[in-house]
Amino acid sequence: MKMLAGSEWTDASDGAVIEVVNPATGAVVDTTPSATAEDIDRAIRTALDAQPGWAARTVRERTMLLRGFARLVREQQEDLGRILSLETGKPYQAEAVREFDSVAYKFEAASEIAMHHYGSSMPIGIEPGYDDDIQFTIHEPLGVIACIVPFNFPASLWAFKSSAALAAGNAIVVKPPTVDPLAVIRLHELLEEAGIPAGVIQCVTGSGAVVGAALASDERIAQINFTGSTETGVSIAANAAKSLTPYMFELGGNDALIICEDADLDLAVSESGDKSRNSGQACSAAKRFIVHNAVKEEFTRRLIEQRLSKLKLGDPMDPETTMGPLISETAAKGVEGEVNSTVEQGAKVAFGGTRDGAFYEPTVLVDVTPEMNIARDVEVFGPVWPIIGFDTIDEAIEIANNTRYGLGGGIITNDMRTAFKAVRGIKTGHVAVNASGGFRAAELPFGGGKKASGNSRESMLAVMDEVTQTKSVILRYILRKEEPENKVKHGFKLG
Repeated sequence: MKMLAGSEWTDASDGAVIEVVNPATGAVVDTTPSATAEDIDRAIRTALDAQPGWAARTVRERTMLLRGFARLVREQQEDLGRILSLETGKPYQAEAVREFDSVAYKFEAASEIAMHHYGSSMPIGIEPGYDDDIQFTIHEPLGVIACIVPFNFPASLWAFKSSAALAAGNAIVVKPPTVDPLAVIRLHELLEEAGIPAGVIQCVTGSGAVVGAALASDERIAQINFTGSTETGVSIAANAAKSLTPYMFELGGNDALIICEDADLDLAVSESGDKSRNSGQACSAAKRFIVHNAVKEEFTRRLIEQRLSKLKLGDPMDPETTMGPLISETAAKGVEGEVNSTVEQGAKVAFGGTRDGAFYEPTVLVDVTPEMNIARDVEVFGPVWPIIGFDTIDEAIEIANNTRYGLGGGIITNDMRTAFKAVRGIKTGHVAVNASGGFRAAELPFGGGKKASGNSRESMLAVMDEVTQTKSVILRYILRKEEPENKVKHGFKLG
């Protein structure tokens, strides 16, 4: 496939390509251009030239085109899902196809929100000296937004970044994930088919070290919107600081799920088992299972027997498959290394623990203590369930907070007093009650606190404020009954 860097779809200026590999089979699915500095510069210049014209269109015109794109996504959902499954290893029908429901919904929702993203008017007569003025605010697009998309939910997270940005009148330069960019490229093709000008929707493929770094350090970029690891976010922030480019980050997490003594264990098993979705490669998935010691053994047994032992690993296109591979063999080796490291620190493997290429078995670790790396600052991006015991809710909250991350968390209990003690005590951007922190609603603000999980609140409720800037407008002396002597000085005639 080609990239959109300029006014048309093109190869890299030096002809270099990157292979996209099916992690389930090792087969090459396709190739994409490996962009050069020249290609990136052309994409930014094209977006800069195209953005004012796009912003000049009425909100009605922009959102009509975006709704048309959403219809195309729904019509071609099966084909899009096939592309995504082949490049990511997601089970085709259960996960890959369904991800495009999310894409279409976000574009429809962003269109509605853009139509009703109102400014504010200030009450007259509240501030001395301004009794004769009308003051109000309007929202304007930022300009060109760089959207750097992660590999784990490339289509869905791309939609969060691009839908509101485009609806608000911005242009975007998208850097798709290096290892699985094909679905995102195809979505840009559909945007163009829906009538969105090519210059407004640049899509530049290549490595993060080249494309991501170039976008982060280019002073022409109005904002950087990135989802990915905390370490990469720190690097992008350092580059952006040189030109004071603002950034919105959704970074790593080591979310805790607290399971209390009075918990419905069937519910706890169901919510915990949801971590198998996308083979555990989700920033908000529960990664630490803090279980009351009175039910810890029973919960562990049920988790294995009722949920994990029934998972079927295999070909993502096979409808019987319920869990696919990780994104690559390298990623699976990374998970394997963290499990081995935890075992070396004293934990035991109660289930799983075997890797086959990019596939890694669902793995349960017991005898995990709060001091171990996996219980604190190591984010294991894979199908691993570390079980940590506790005796009191205060102890559980302390364990949950003992991490550099602050993305999300959850608690399962029948006692709402206990639940709300956890809601108030857990220092994260969101807490789910009787659910895992892997819950994410498109409408609800999503993002970390003042820790290493980022600063964005990417959602339909909050994102329009993140992709626009507020402009204050003041109509001086507009309510004065008598014209001031210096009326000409103020630039207009009153009355």
